[in-house]
Amino acid sequence: MRFKLIYPKWAKLTGQTEFYLPPHGPVTMAAALPDDVEMEFIDENVEDINFNDGTEFVGISMMLTCQIKRGWAIADEYRKRGAKVLFGGISTMLHTEETMEHADSVFLGEAEGRMEEVFKDFKNNSLKKVYNYLNDFMPIDIVGPARRDILKKDLYNYKGIQMVDLFHASRGCRFNCYPCCTPYLGGRKFRPRPIDRVLEELETIDNNRLFIVDNSLAQNKEWEMELFREMIPMKKKWCCHPIEDDPEVIDLAARAGAWYVYQAIFDTSDYIRGRIRRYKDNGIGVEGTILLGLDNHTEDYIKRLIDFLLEIDLDLAEFTVLTPFPHSKAFEDLHKDKRIFSYNWDEYTADKVVFQPKQIKPERLQELLQYAWDTFYKDEPQKYKMFKLIKQVVEKEKADNTFKPRERKLVGQKFGRA
Repeated sequence: MRFKLIYPKWAKLTGQTEFYLPPHGPVTMAAALPDDVEMEFIDENVEDINFNDGTEFVGISMMLTCQIKRGWAIADEYRKRGAKVLFGGISTMLHTEETMEHADSVFLGEAEGRMEEVFKDFKNNSLKKVYNYLNDFMPIDIVGPARRDILKKDLYNYKGIQMVDLFHASRGCRFNCYPCCTPYLGGRKFRPRPIDRVLEELETIDNNRLFIVDNSLAQNKEWEMELFREMIPMKKKWCCHPIEDDPEVIDLAARAGAWYVYQAIFDTSDYIRGRIRRYKDNGIGVEGTILLGLDNHTEDYIKRLIDFLLEIDLDLAEFTVLTPFPHSKAFEDLHKDKRIFSYNWDEYTADKVVFQPKQIKPERLQELLQYAWDTFYKDEPQKYKMFKLIKQVVEKEKADNTFKPRERKLVGQKFGRA
């Protein structure tokens, strides 16, 4: 049978260099489909949807809150044509009741071991309105390699330069960060994949550059160190969210191919300064992720924070404002205090102020967000800083003979050398 899976388009952050990475949710879900399903995947960010192809069963995979209204519109178009529509993904789980109004069925939870039931019900014209497996997890060792064969890989590069493939080595998160929905979505228990299963999937990925999308690798030191040791011979180059702030772990990460990390910068402490330095001393770049608008943030505090970012020599910085996504502690608190003034999900892009900050007017926080981008990138535009990071990975690849010659001319053009 035929099944069409769609990933709705969404807007990039204001000020960000525009490029798209292959989405992770759809390739993971595709791997869980029954063998007799013939699947087509459309990422609307890089290609158009043909609504008139006669598809009878459509899946819509949504990761971001700012995708959902577009996802609903796509579903409405297909349902007008008589197709059945199944929703899944992170933002389906965060906006279930609203999404059900546009769906024949919604799937909540992780797909492995569950899709046979869904497709059997579709064949029997008995789709359930809700398949609810939230916090009902199958054993993590059944998670196998994602189906990257569904991707049109030529659409995912930046000016001819190969970007990263997305990959995960664990699920769940034992931390409970204020703005994060992960405890609701994936549970508070860290669920690492067995190392041999991780390596099995890594062997299937022909791209040398990876983004390990785990919430944090710094959750089980022994497992993390074993993962890095086993990755060293593979000579992959990868970025990730934080790793353990431990000299032995950071050294192993560097030898395993760590290219750069996304590191939350939440204050101007010597600890943060030292943590960034420890990464960089090991040849690991840092992209700071900076969240503005927390209750302790005054205008002066935000300006001091931006000055601090320039002092510690970040490779890149991504600025966002606190956004109260449903099922996060931030949403619970701000909704309870009646501080949220917009529930227009199209505005939940993390670069629009949708709530009343405690110490700053909303319009001033919006101005300070732009000030942050402008100030940090005043001397070196974001595109230039990004290409410096790309140059860094190229140099690492050349050192271990994994650099792809077809990029040589492009990189030389960008950096003034062949």
